[in-house]
Amino acid sequence: SLSRAFRALACCSSTKGAASAAVSTLFGRHQTAVCWTNPTVAAMSTTSCTLRTRKFMTNRLLARRQFILDVLHPGRANVPKSELREKLSKMYDVSDPACVSLFGFRTHFGGGKSTGFGLIYDNIDAMKKFEPKHRVIRAGLKTKVTKSRKQIKEKKNRVKKLRGGEKRKVM
Repeated sequence: SLSRAFRALACCSSTKGAASAAVSTLFGRHQTAVCWTNPTVAAMSTTSCTLRTRKFMTNRLLARRQFILDVLHPGRANVPKSELREKLSKMYDVSDPACVSLFGFRTHFGGGKSTGFGLIYDNIDAMKKFEPKHRVIRAGLKTKVTKSRKQIKEKKNRVKKLRGGEKRKVM
């Protein structure tokens, strides 16, 4: 029955009625499940999202606040991290939105909700010191150094021959 429905989709014209007929063939009575040009969905994509923080703790040793962030975004596929960063900086009175680091977001099945991890550093220097290199580069606080594979391998082999504090000097 699926192949018949896909054939109906392939041979139907570009009119809305034929397309909805093909969809009703595919999904039975639930023809609103697939919507190509639904104006209500397009309008909902610009709606705002709701942010909730869980397991909030202040980590003085790493000069940051850390939490799990739940984002409720019905009608939207996802919310850009830049938008979340701006909202969090307003919520927690952060002077520079670059001090907010967001990562590890996963969208729940069915959409409408995403969960990830968030860090708010006290200042940019603390972020550069404690945050992993790749996230500092993503935040735009550092530029990526491009090296050739050969250079990386030669350095690795040089370091293998050294012991203790000498390794740190080479790195």
